[in-house]
Amino acid sequence: MDTAISITNTVISLTTPTTQRTTNSITLAPSWPITRPNLFDLYPCNSFLNPKNSPNPNPRNRASPLFLTRCSTKPNTDRSNATTDKNNSNSKPNSNFQGPTKLISSQPLSAPNSSFSRGLVFDLGSQNSWDSFEIGSPVVKRFLSDEEERWYMWYHGMSKENPGSDSVGVAVSSNGVHWERSGRPVQSGEDTGLVMNCSKDWWAFDTHSIRPCEVVIMSSAKVRANNAVYWLYYTGFSSEKVEFGDNSVEFIVHNPERAKILDDESGNASSSSSSSSSNVFKSLPGLAMSQDGRHWARIEGEHHTGALFDVGSDGEWDSMFIASPQVVFHGTGDLRMYYHSFDVENGVFAVGIARSRDGIKWVKLGKIIGGGGNGASDEFGALNPRVVRNRKDGKYLMVYEGVGAGGRRSIGLAVSTDGLKNWERVQGGTVLKPSEEDGWDNKEVGSPCLVQMDGNIDEWRLYYRGIGKRGEVGIGMAVSEGSEIRSLRRWTGFHL
Repeated sequence: MDTAISITNTVISLTTPTTQRTTNSITLAPSWPITRPNLFDLYPCNSFLNPKNSPNPNPRNRASPLFLTRCSTKPNTDRSNATTDKNNSNSKPNSNFQGPTKLISSQPLSAPNSSFSRGLVFDLGSQNSWDSFEIGSPVVKRFLSDEEERWYMWYHGMSKENPGSDSVGVAVSSNGVHWERSGRPVQSGEDTGLVMNCSKDWWAFDTHSIRPCEVVIMSSAKVRANNAVYWLYYTGFSSEKVEFGDNSVEFIVHNPERAKILDDESGNASSSSSSSSSNVFKSLPGLAMSQDGRHWARIEGEHHTGALFDVGSDGEWDSMFIASPQVVFHGTGDLRMYYHSFDVENGVFAVGIARSRDGIKWVKLGKIIGGGGNGASDEFGALNPRVVRNRKDGKYLMVYEGVGAGGRRSIGLAVSTDGLKNWERVQGGTVLKPSEEDGWDNKEVGSPCLVQMDGNIDEWRLYYRGIGKRGEVGIGMAVSEGSEIRSLRRWTGFHL
């Protein structure tokens, strides 16, 4: 699909897991010239998905390195006296996965066909690792070439030593089931592990927690394809709490959603549902870029906190927070962002849409999905939407986390012909429920990520976060029965 976007001359700050914005913060200027108001187009990088079509599948162009420009860390400062440096990191995203950091295979606790671990493909990290206490928000991408199959998964994680603050990491796989990971920050473009921490800038919107929502690989039509850049849309949380009257809400609202919380006094974990009051932190959408999927540079949006845009005005449905920004390319100069908030007036989570020509400046179009009918699995709304355009019929599929009575979570499905406001729930809105009593994910399932398979396999894969009644938390996978996504079953092993 020949789709294009334009990019403005935007200031961004380079952030790695070990180096946050320094006193002299640095800005990133892409290796192609950018001017105002003359914009030029970027395209989804198909050559990266099929390296044989490109003379150099490495998206890093060593002949034209990524340039860094210094600027002030304070917002709204004059950046006219910028100077230039070079980024000397050698990144090889298409190299062998085995890098300097020792990789750890992430295997289910027990056999995949056992009743307890059925569907579980990614567990908590090892003790003392950055993702040892909680994981979630899987963003899974499959890259298929004539020679190999490669999978990447970006996800959020948290350790017990750093409670309440999520970071972003990456794992890799050759089949989307058995994942290689690391409990340490990445050091090179070949590593797995921690790739992005919260911002250290006092004025930023993402100082409290960050969670990945979408990763898109883009390249410019006016430069060689090996200049491809990863675009990461993410949710950033600040420490600012949002006050609202919850007397009309029949379930406890948390933002971000937690599988477990720590008791500050005892240091023990407990279920987030045991909290007696709502715990809502303000969140906004952010954007970062990378040339290897590991080392990220934040894009500073037009909002004074660096976010892409702000919450709605008082009385609007998205006035509390903006979360889970997921972006889909519809056509040239037409990008759609799907995100969720909490509609206080109606007491439900809801999904809205915004549109953009360049992926950075956005215009809101309003709410598209709210609460389902009485007794429905999504009676109290939808959150964490993930939208995919079906390559076969062009229709848009939205998987989302539905909230039912008592706050019970399941995964729903809606379909639209144009991806705008005409969405219809499929078969009551539920395609995956919590497992039976003895399953690892028998409390709730959510944070879905939908992957359309191709090649000789005509099926869909659904990655999701599962939470168990005994405190289990992990990332699971369900597969469709053929090309029919309305019928999903938890993964139980490859069928030979």
